Amino acid sequence: MPKDQEPGDINLQTEESTTSNNVEPPQTTSNQLTWRAYVDGYRGYLRLERGVSENTLDAYLRDVQKLIEFLDLSGEEVGPLGVRSDHLSRYLQWLAEIGISQRSQARMLSGVKSFYKYLLLEDIIDEDPTALLEPPRMEQKIPEVLSYEEIQNMIRAIDHSTPHGLRNRALIEVLYACGLRVSELIGLRLSALFLDVGFVRVIGKRDRERIVPIGETATKHLRIYLENIRLKQGTKAGSEDIVFLNRRGGKLSRVMIFYIVKELAATAGITKTVSPHTFRHSFATHLVEGGANLRAVQDMLGHENITTTEIYTHIDTGYLRETILSYHPRNKSTGISPQATAQPRLTTDD
Repeated sequence: MPKDQEPGDINLQTEESTTSNNVEPPQTTSNQLTWRAYVDGYRGYLRLERGVSENTLDAYLRDVQKLIEFLDLSGEEVGPLGVRSDHLSRYLQWLAEIGISQRSQARMLSGVKSFYKYLLLEDIIDEDPTALLEPPRMEQKIPEVLSYEEIQNMIRAIDHSTPHGLRNRALIEVLYACGLRVSELIGLRLSALFLDVGFVRVIGKRDRERIVPIGETATKHLRIYLENIRLKQGTKAGSEDIVFLNRRGGKLSRVMIFYIVKELAATAGITKTVSPHTFRHSFATHLVEGGANLRAVQDMLGHENITTTEIYTHIDTGYLRETILSYHPRNKSTGISPQATAQPRLTTDD
């Protein structure tokens, strides 16, 4: 086995490339050839039919490769059509034993499930061995959220006397007003701005398009940046339609957005772990706390599944108690004062 090949890797080298210097090529078993054939078909399915990005494609293929590695190490000569649910249960147990986190286990299982869904769609198998397999239970992590005052403090930390300050003000306003992912922000196009009617067109994951409202304050500062800086700035080839540019006229990088946000948080004296995605969490949380319809928030965030959006419905127990004491008919009849019994309201800032 070559030094750089992990156990279970399917060797994709050609015979010609492995026979140089009279080195005997490694033997490829029929089992490996079977896996290779189906994995190649899966690769084509992901790329052509699903249209996933190269990063997603590589991740899914790595997930299948990890299963092959486990079967190889366990000494089981099992092809893709011979895998059963008990193999997969032992696979998950092995992942836990080698220190793979529950979140990573769930993601790897998702990749394997996708592989067998492909085999099922192609009528290669009649039953999906992953169908009854449950992913590891994970404790739902509540995302870090900024208060409105903390966001205001970050905005006050911006130097509005410089071109980059005006750009950064517009950038932060759009992040918070529209709840964009960082990839959506850096890819935002001039041709996708419909500021006169208060909307922007966003291209999200898997090139899904959605229309997101943009508020008056964000529109105002975006116009200031566009009219005074952006439309007077020279651009690099390929960046002519990009909204937010660096000083050289090219598209801002993800790293630069992270740097801008981190620097503003530090200047504002915020000790929380703040990233561009924190503004997306804050956008959603503030909308839900303000009474926004969860389906509307789902649409604005571009979530495929509403269960992803439901994480923003976390309400602190003090506020919940105050609400129940105020509005439940049994409490109204007893004359209990919520102010007298409710605990101080705890917010996500505490």
